[in-house]
This record gives sequence, C-alpha cells and structure tokens, in this order.
Amino acid sequence: MSSTPPHRHAHGHVRGRSPESPRSHGRRHAHGLSGHAHDHGASQSRGRLLLALGLTSGILLVEAVASFLTGSLALLSDAAHMATDVAALGIALLAVQLGTRKADERRSYGYRRFEILAAALNAAGLFVVGAYILWEAIGRLRDPQPIATTGMLVVAAIGLLANAGAMLVLHKGRHQSLNVRGAYMEVMADFVGSVGVLVGALLIKWTGALWIDPVIAVLIALWVLPRGWSLLKSAMHVLLEGTPEGIDYRKVSESMLAVPGVSAIHDLHIWSLTSGVPLLTAHVEITKVAHWCDTLDALKVMLAQEHHIDHVTIQIEQDGHSCGDAHCG
Repeated sequence: MSSTPPHRHAHGHVRGRSPESPRSHGRRHAHGLSGHAHDHGASQSRGRLLLALGLTSGILLVEAVASFLTGSLALLSDAAHMATDVAALGIALLAVQLGTRKADERRSYGYRRFEILAAALNAAGLFVVGAYILWEAIGRLRDPQPIATTGMLVVAAIGLLANAGAMLVLHKGRHQSLNVRGAYMEVMADFVGSVGVLVGALLIKWTGALWIDPVIAVLIALWVLPRGWSLLKSAMHVLLEGTPEGIDYRKVSESMLAVPGVSAIHDLHIWSLTSGVPLLTAHVEITKVAHWCDTLDALKVMLAQEHHIDHVTIQIEQDGHSCGDAHCG
C-alpha cells in the first residue's frame, strides 16, 4: 500500500475491513444517526406519549373543575401542574415526530436536537408552576378558605389512579430518551401531588384545619422544583455539547492512545446530538502512514465496542506533523 498524505479526514463507522480502496475506505460514513432501530424507538415513544397525554388530559379536566367546586388550593395547584404536563407531553410528541424527519441540506443532523429543547421547555414549565403554587399558598395561609373535602378526596383518588397508569406507560422508555424521561418526571410529580392532595383531604376532613391545604400545596411545589432543576441541567449539558453521561473522556483518550500505531491524540471532542447519540471527533497522529487504514479500523472498532460511540470523525496525521491549526492542542 502506498503512503497516503497526512491530515486525511476519516469519517465513519466500521465493524470490519471491506474490499474498498484506501481512499474510499477513509471517507466511509457511519449511519448511526438513522435507520430502522431509531424509527422503531420513535414509534414506541410516540405510542407511550400519546397514551400518557390522553390520561393526563382527562384528569386535568376533572381536577380543574373540581378545584373550583371544592375550593382546594392543593387540588388547583395539582391541576395547574397537570396543565403543564399536557403542554409538555404535546411538545414531547412534536419532538418525537420532528426527530423522525430526515436530514437535509439545511440541517445535516436532522431535527433530533428538538427533543432536548422540548426537555428544557418542560423544565421551565415546572419552575413556573412551582412559583405559582408558592405564591398562592402564601395568600391562603393568611386567609384560609373553606374546602369541600369529600369532592377533594374523590378527585384526588381518580388523579392518583390516572397518574399511576401514565407512569407505567412511560416507565420503560424513560432511560431511552431524555424527552420521555422529562414526561415521566412530570407524571411522577403529578402522582406525588395526587398523594399529597389525598392525604391533605383526609387530614382536613378529620381535623378541620384549613391551613393544611396550602401547606400541602407548598410541599407539592418543593417536590416539583428540584426535579425541574435536574431535568434542566441534563438538557443544558447536551445543548452545551458536554461529554455525554456514562462516557469517561479520559478513558476514551487512554483507549485511543493504546491502539497500536497511535502515537498522539489531540483536539478530541465528545458530545451528543440527543439522547443516546454520542459523537466523537479527534486528530490522531500515527507512526506509520502506510498502515493508516488498519489503525483507523482499530480505532473505530474499539470506540464502538468499548465506549459505544459509533459516529466517529478522525483526522489522520503523520507522527510529528500535526495540523498546525490554532485550535489544535
């Protein structure tokens, strides 16, 4: 094999060698960002989200009406959170739908990052609802309002069952998609809210203490806000192109340096386009340019098998002759 000039870009996903020429081999591209597996996953997420949306919308209508009939702030706060959930699930469904659209000339990565934007919007909604509940609770503590505890109990029980059903629907997919995870957290917060409303209604019925209602509302808010912060941090980490969760940057670098023929690694970047889609780019200096195909194959196979990174772009450089770009280091 004749020597290939340094600074060659190699982009792709390789499980094994093929009879292609070195030139075409070096430019082979991975299809890790599309395919049947993703379409099937998107279809499953869509089905889960649709069912959860139906359950959540139904209980929202019941709680919204019942909150005015019973005069319960806890029930009203839970209904407000439900309204955010309905909007969030709608956004999540839109994200899944847009995520299946193919890449085009304007958006070469497609629309999958919309999922992360949807998760960030969900988190923002949680903060708005939490702030609203706290504000209303302060007013109710100063001026307690009469509450129809029987209606409050019935509606809280219905909400508890509906939220439990929605949680079961979303439970399996919460580790596969940040978008579904966001929806699951919203529904889980609603479930806890329904438990709080149910307990509050029982306590008010037994003791007659009206201050219990706004206190339960505050507890719901304190449950919601930390989870919103956690979701927002995860979404912002992706948007800021941080190293994906579960991937150790140092270990990836060490593994690449351990591949025979690799003498140095620089300008290494690892980020994710969306949930479960890690990407890597790097400049790799090799000792023998004549064997660059073998070194490249070994790097790609190692990254896929050991670190589950399939979408890789590597610039091959001759040992001691780095690219010289200002950003290289």
